[in-house]
Amino acid sequence: MGLTSSLTNAVSGLRVNQDSIDILSRNIGNSGTPGYHRQSLNIVDYNTQDASYARSVGTNRAFNSSLQAYYNRQVSDTANSSVSASYLDRLQGFLGKPGTAGALDTVFGQLQNSLQGIATSPDDYNARAQAVSAAQSMVETLNRLSSTIQGMRQETEGQIASNVHNINGMLNSLAEVNNRMLDLGMTDAARAALLDQRDRLVGSVAELIDIRADYRPDGTVALMTRSGVGLIDNGVSTFKFESAGNLSPNSIFDPDPAQTKVGKMTLTTPSGLTIDLVTQGVLQGGELGGLVTLRDRTLVEAQEQLDQIAAGLALAFSTNKSAGVAATSGAATGLDVDISNLAPGNDVLLTYAEDGVEKRVRVINTTEASDYVDATGQRVIGIDFSAGATAAAAALDAKLPNLDISSTGASNLRILDDGAAGRTDIRTAVARSSSTGLQGAGLGFNLFVDQGNKAFTNNLDTDPQQMQGFAARIAINPAVVADNRLLVQYEVGGTLGDSDRADYVIDQLSKMQFVSGGNPAANTGRFQLTGNLSEIISQIVGFQGSTVNAAITKRDDRQLTLDTIVDQMESEYGVNVDEEMARLMELQNAYAANARVVSVVKELLDALLAAT
Repeated sequence: MGLTSSLTNAVSGLRVNQDSIDILSRNIGNSGTPGYHRQSLNIVDYNTQDASYARSVGTNRAFNSSLQAYYNRQVSDTANSSVSASYLDRLQGFLGKPGTAGALDTVFGQLQNSLQGIATSPDDYNARAQAVSAAQSMVETLNRLSSTIQGMRQETEGQIASNVHNINGMLNSLAEVNNRMLDLGMTDAARAALLDQRDRLVGSVAELIDIRADYRPDGTVALMTRSGVGLIDNGVSTFKFESAGNLSPNSIFDPDPAQTKVGKMTLTTPSGLTIDLVTQGVLQGGELGGLVTLRDRTLVEAQEQLDQIAAGLALAFSTNKSAGVAATSGAATGLDVDISNLAPGNDVLLTYAEDGVEKRVRVINTTEASDYVDATGQRVIGIDFSAGATAAAAALDAKLPNLDISSTGASNLRILDDGAAGRTDIRTAVARSSSTGLQGAGLGFNLFVDQGNKAFTNNLDTDPQQMQGFAARIAINPAVVADNRLLVQYEVGGTLGDSDRADYVIDQLSKMQFVSGGNPAANTGRFQLTGNLSEIISQIVGFQGSTVNAAITKRDDRQLTLDTIVDQMESEYGVNVDEEMARLMELQNAYAANARVVSVVKELLDALLAAT
């Protein structure tokens, strides 16, 4: 090897060493920078007949596309779980732990105890005053919780609007990064910094919405949702959110854009196509997906559960029962039922045996033509009683062909078995009507009323139905607040020593059964409440507790998985300062060796020139 070749080799080594030191210093300087990917020099050996030398041909940046895709998915799922767990944990705090002061079950227990006090001492003013106070506490608790839930729903809308603004900004920034990546004149350092910025932006977008990223060889990236809707490729899609303003219990999502009463979130693609993200089910993860689920499902279900409690309270206090009277027609036997007092939403409970099998039917006074089996196995039939007993009897007879149902008067239903055939036997028939007053209208009374002191009958024919949002509207009848003797005196001038009304309400609270949700087929995925009012409240408290625990566990599991991925990324992408310092020692030694070669070659060339 000649002196010139030796000099060339040494100089190339010095140049490569200098480039390596530049990258090493960059690594160490960014060792704590979030999203920084470790860099290394790409060195190529060149061999010729007379010499060999090294040359740097660009920078390698640590990157694993499959690991990055896994990270993006997990970031999205973790953010989705985190926002759900956060809201549900707050909701549980508002509901209160079972048995604690102010909790639903505690407040209801106090109401029951106060009624027991009236039953024991109906003439005791203080006992009646305590009952009115307990009822007011129950109402205030339901009103407060309903207001809290709607406030949380309103908060989700505000957070959705903020996230939509942020994601538009991040997508536009990502588009700018893509455009700059096409600049072939960039230095390796600038390109690596842009790639770091690209990955940070993709991770931030993934936190807000579920995405799939296509990392391309030229450094650009294309994004789409998991459902296949493009976000950025040949242009940038734009998110838009139109807030609905203040939300109430009646502000419910509807697939029909013209009917929905919550904020609308749309996506407009570069081609001008506008997609309703919620209606078309585009959101499958990310914080936005979690917020929409909370607003339209989770918190709505919590409101519906409060409405069920409020409805149960009103009905338990106001419902009067009228048992059927024995009736016969030839060999057929059964019962006559008085339906004169049935308001919309009131019902008739019928039990009979068919071929030895017990059957239960609930006939609701409604114009809504319904026929289904509820969560308890009871058949529910909607019949319009406003058209008169004859029409109602004919409609019900068509629904129950093995019974003989007819009308014997303007307000009477006659329900008979099949007579001599002996296949069916009528057991019981009870009409349940809502009290129309505080006195002279039965033992039931309107202690709990709807807005405007309106009686609650669970009317299904209003839009929205009367139960929807009732927890926010329920109030105490002001007449009872003004005169607590009405808790006892169910007849004008009745004695204060009569406990019949209190005993009746206590029995109603214990025995009156409720089923939430109506037709189970229309409420798939929702928790069904069944039982008396105390059991309903216990089920709600237990359900919310288990839901929160499940959400927190899910969040923790996903966070643990994300932490594992982050640790792996840190191992693959991160800067190990100890390794870099060891590498620096190697470069220093190599630099010194190459410098020594240059020095020796210089001495030899000087000696050679001097000799000539």
